[in-house]
Amino acid sequence: MEKEIGIVGAGSWGIALAYLLRNNGHKVTVWSRRQETVDKLKAYHGNEDKLPGVILDDSVVFTCNMEEAVRNKDLIVLVVPSAHMRETVKLMAPFIDCNDEHQQIIVNCSKGIEEQSLMVMSDVILDEIPGCQVCVMSGPSHAEEVGKGMPTSIVVGAFDKETARLVQNVFMSSVFRVYISPDMLGIEIGAALKNVIALAAGIADGYGLGDNAKAALITRGIAEIGRLGMAMGGKFETFSGLSGIGDLIVTCASMHSRNRRAGILIGQGKSMQEAMDEVKMVVEGVYSAKAARLLAEKYDVEMPIVTAVNQVLFEGKSPAEALNDLMIRDKKIESSNLDW
Repeated sequence: MEKEIGIVGAGSWGIALAYLLRNNGHKVTVWSRRQETVDKLKAYHGNEDKLPGVILDDSVVFTCNMEEAVRNKDLIVLVVPSAHMRETVKLMAPFIDCNDEHQQIIVNCSKGIEEQSLMVMSDVILDEIPGCQVCVMSGPSHAEEVGKGMPTSIVVGAFDKETARLVQNVFMSSVFRVYISPDMLGIEIGAALKNVIALAAGIADGYGLGDNAKAALITRGIAEIGRLGMAMGGKFETFSGLSGIGDLIVTCASMHSRNRRAGILIGQGKSMQEAMDEVKMVVEGVYSAKAARLLAEKYDVEMPIVTAVNQVLFEGKSPAEALNDLMIRDKKIESSNLDW
């Protein structure tokens, strides 16, 4: 069944999802904050700067008018940087219908943790629009590949199965496989923290540490994410799934990953700001790193890789010093669940 869909955010991921959803037969409106961006989108029918080569159907509407983008839409897809989530949702709030008879579904596709409140993005949305129907979508899904119709699998988390099934049906296609899960919190924790580990993997690449070190960072990274996520109420199965180890692998391994690219530049000796300026896109891991460390302290969870990333980003520690500290830590058993 055709749905009316508003996509809030016109970066690479927003355009890739607009391409997917229009090809699935839905009516799509894309919102951007800036009129100059909307003008470029209308001229090119895509984001020439961030997702070159992906041209959207002429029926896709572009606007910087929030009411036009979200009022009366069946689904609203949020793809703005996590640092701008709250202010964007405040703009949306007056036009969202939370009435039970025709409740709009907000699909959060942004990955991050709000530094001030330590909230995941769905909680930020509910904080600003109490009673709204919110769900989350995440997994190993680079926009550059989704926009080319390359095979991708993701997971949708929702409070109830009916909502999850509806969103699954809207997004599912022959090249975009959608699983569903009740563990919204676990999905969002995995989505946010994998960016921090990807920065570490990029730093290791930039510093020339080799494949063994990267494999260790990925493996121990998912252990850290899982420990914190389960302490917060997430489920183990989620962290071994698409939004956990799946998203972590692709983000640590691909040059499509802005977090890995920024990490490589830092490993090569550039400052955090220089790396972010060169990548020219939002590096979510930088914003999530502080929040992850604060959450680790709050829940009394040991996260040495997250700590090391924070020290390199914000405390002036060199990658060499951070690596040495990680390697000479106290001897450990690999899994506390296994013993003689």
